[in-house]
Amino acid sequence: MIRPLLCLLALFVTVFAAAEGTPLPSKDKFHLFLLVGQSNMAGRGVVETQDLVVNPKVLMLSKDGKWVPAVDPMHFDKPAAGVGLGKTFGQIIAEANPGVTIGLIPCAVGGSPIDTWKPGVFYPATKSHPWDDMVKRVELALPAGTMKGILWHQGESDSLPGLAETYAGKLQDLVKRLRELVKAPEVPFIAGQMGVFDEVPWSPEKVLVDKAHRDLPKEVPHTAFVTAEGLHHKGDKVHFDSAAYRELGKRYAAAFLQMTK
Repeated sequence: MIRPLLCLLALFVTVFAAAEGTPLPSKDKFHLFLLVGQSNMAGRGVVETQDLVVNPKVLMLSKDGKWVPAVDPMHFDKPAAGVGLGKTFGQIIAEANPGVTIGLIPCAVGGSPIDTWKPGVFYPATKSHPWDDMVKRVELALPAGTMKGILWHQGESDSLPGLAETYAGKLQDLVKRLRELVKAPEVPFIAGQMGVFDEVPWSPEKVLVDKAHRDLPKEVPHTAFVTAEGLHHKGDKVHFDSAAYRELGKRYAAAFLQMTK
C-alpha cells in the first residue's frame, strides 16, 4: 500500500501546483534540461518519501504542459514509471547555481530504439511518437527558459544484431538534431551507461553500443559519458533500483558541472 499512497501524494502535489500556477523566474534564470531515452531515463525505481520532497528551485514540465514542482514519478511513458535520475540531477545543479531555477523536461519512452527518435516515427509499444511528442514539449518549454543540457540514457533496445553495428552513427546524428531542435549548437549532451550487472553478461552487441556511448566525447564536442559501474538493478536485471537512479543523477550532475566550470 505504501507505493500507491506515495504516488497519490505526488499526484496531489503536482495537480495542486498546476492549479495554483508555479511562478517562473526570468528566462535567463530558468535553466532547462531535456531528459530523453528509454526506461532507464524515465526511471523504474520504487518511489520513497524522499522522492516526494519538493525543492522550489527544481521544476518539471508535467504531462499536460505545466511547470510544477519536480517529484517522482517524473515521467509518464508507462504505468511503471517511478524514481529516475532527473530529480537528483536537478537538485544538485540548483544547489551549484544560487539564484537559478532548474526546469526538467521529461520526454523518455520506455523500450524505444534510437530509430524511433526521428520525425514522424510511431512507436507501437506506447502508441506514441517519441520524437514528435518531444518536439511539442520542447517548443512549449523554450519560450520560458534557456536550454542548458540534454541527458540521454538509452541503448538496450539497440543491443541486437543488425542494430548495434550502426548505433554510433545514429547517436552522433541524434546529438546534432537535438541541438538543432533546441537552437543551441554547443549545448552539453551527456550519455549514461547501460546497467553493468555481474549476473548479466553483456552480448557483443551490447559492448558495441556501450562503446558508442564511451567514444562519444572523442567524436562530438561538448559531450560526456557517465559510468554505471557499481550500481544495482531492482531485481529484474534491466532497470536500476531507486538508490542507483539517485546515484546516476549525481554522476550526470558531476559530469555537467565539470563540462561547464
